[in-house]
This record gives sequence, C-alpha cells and structure tokens, in this order.
Amino acid sequence: MTTPRGPVRVTIAQIEVSDDRAANLAVARSAFAEAQRVRADLLVLPEYASGFDPRGVGIEHAEPLDGPFVTSLRRWAAESGVAVIAGTTLPGAAEPRRPDGRPEAPAASPEAGAGGDSGAAGAGPGLTDSAGLQSAVSHGAGSGGDESGAAAAGPSRAVNAVVAIDASGALAGVYRKVHLYDAFGQRESDRLAPGPADAAPTTLTVGGLTFGIMTCYDLRFPESARRLVDAGADVLVVPAAWAAGELKADHWRTLARARAIENTSVVLGVGQAGKGVTGRSLLVGPDGQVGLELDERAGLRTADIDPEALAESRRTNPSLTNRRYAVVPRDQR
Repeated sequence: MTTPRGPVRVTIAQIEVSDDRAANLAVARSAFAEAQRVRADLLVLPEYASGFDPRGVGIEHAEPLDGPFVTSLRRWAAESGVAVIAGTTLPGAAEPRRPDGRPEAPAASPEAGAGGDSGAAGAGPGLTDSAGLQSAVSHGAGSGGDESGAAAAGPSRAVNAVVAIDASGALAGVYRKVHLYDAFGQRESDRLAPGPADAAPTTLTVGGLTFGIMTCYDLRFPESARRLVDAGADVLVVPAAWAAGELKADHWRTLARARAIENTSVVLGVGQAGKGVTGRSLLVGPDGQVGLELDERAGLRTADIDPEALAESRRTNPSLTNRRYAVVPRDQR
C-alpha cells in the first residue's frame, strides 16, 4: 500500500453517453468543472465515455490516443490539476476477416509484444502506443474487402480501453479490457479485440492511494482484481456500461462488494446512465459496506477516501498477507 497521507477526494461522474462525440466532450468538460469546483483530486468517468451505442460499440466509435477525446482530457487535467480515469475506444490492429464478417483469427492484442501500458507517469507509454495504432490504421487505408477473408482491410475491431491521466496532464497508463462481454446473449468480441492478459497491471497513484483499473465485465473475474492488488492497488476502479436486465443491478452491487471484501480494498464502480445500462455507481469500503450509491439517473457525486482507514482495515484483517496462492495469466500456468 502507498504510504498513508490525507484523504483523496474523488468525483464520480455517472453520465449519459451517446454516439455524438462533441456532446460527449461537452459532458466530460462539465464533469471536470464540477470536480475542480469541489477540489477533487481525481475524476472518474465511465466505460465508453468518448462514445456509446447500447446496440454495440465498434470501430466506428474509435479514435487514437492523440485524438480529440484523450487530448482534451489531458488538457483539462493539466488546467484543473485534477487527475482523471476514463473509458474510451481505440482503433485495433488490422486483421483478416471471414466471409461472414467476423475476425478470422482468435482475438489477440492489437499491440502484441509492445509491452505493458502501466508505468511511471509521463507521455512515453501513450505516445508509443498511439503511434503504433495509427500505423495499424494506415496500413489498411484504401484497401478493399477480400471475400476469402484472407486479407485485412484496415482495423476490423476496436479496443475497449481506459486511460489514466495524472494531474499534470501526462498519460500515465492505458488499460485494454481483457475480458470481453461474450455473455448473456452478447458477443463483444465480434466488434472488439481483447487486451493482452499478461500486460502489466494499470495503476495510477493519487495522493496516498494507488488506484487499479479494470473494466465492467472484468468485475466478474476475481483474478483481475487480485492481480491489481498484487501490483499495489488500494482502490479498484471499475468504469462500466453495465448492461441492464434481470438481476443485473443486483449482480453489479454484489460483485463490487465481494471484490472489496476479498481484497480488503475500496471498490469504486462508475457506471453509465441512460438507455440499456444500469447506472448505480457505488463506493464500497474494504468491509463490504456501501458508502455511496447512485440510482439509474445521471449525476455527479464526490467522496473522500481515507488511506489511513484503509491501512487500519488491512491491519485488522490481514487476509492478503495470509493467502497462499498467487494469480498468473492462464497461458502461463
């Protein structure tokens, strides 16, 4: 755990997102203004904050890391002194397509072998990644489709990503969603490529707390949360566009509480509001108690997270110290 300091103030932005990019930027700008007004240290926006369609998000919603959305977030962070964690959609790598339009090869990382995105604050990881993504796009420009599915016609899938930007405006890390939502009748992998399971965990240190990043469906996989805690996370941040449906709100709340209890960590789940999603952003303490919870409507709430209280909870319940197993990616067993 990071050395305890004073409380870290976090603004939760449960916003409604559409496929109108200009409108989404305006909503994000307004959230920054509110975070600055209440003197927050960190603003958290939901999954797909740059653009969303409840019928599915894909390559048409993607823009590179040096595109308008992330560039604006970085500028506003630098101007306000407020760090930000936000979901976005990036272009994927060019890949072959089958005649039915689905990816020919199994889902793979768009930057396989490029290394992890986490690390010290700075523009290095972001700029390297952005250049690689732009290169992948340009290779496919102008090429036609191949009925055999043997040739790529530019990026066929996007990447569900979360950016972590520090208070100076530096891109500190990019998390690419590992677990795609191929469940409950959905096939996210038709439109999105997964991030590499062995990438370094993405964290952002703000004040005396380290925030570990996962996304939406990742919440159903306890290994993702534990791996972030092993990397030093005190708070598990879960930007989401949690699909609405029978028992879905109950699952969201139950899973968030479970991840908090089993990791003696704070869980901060930030959902989207609007059609087809659940909303219900919440802040859960390491004892599993829900300290803040929104309903389905759009809204902004701010809360303080006390590093010393979290440290005391872990001293009282040292389950992380007492455990006997570690988490490794499945293909490394």
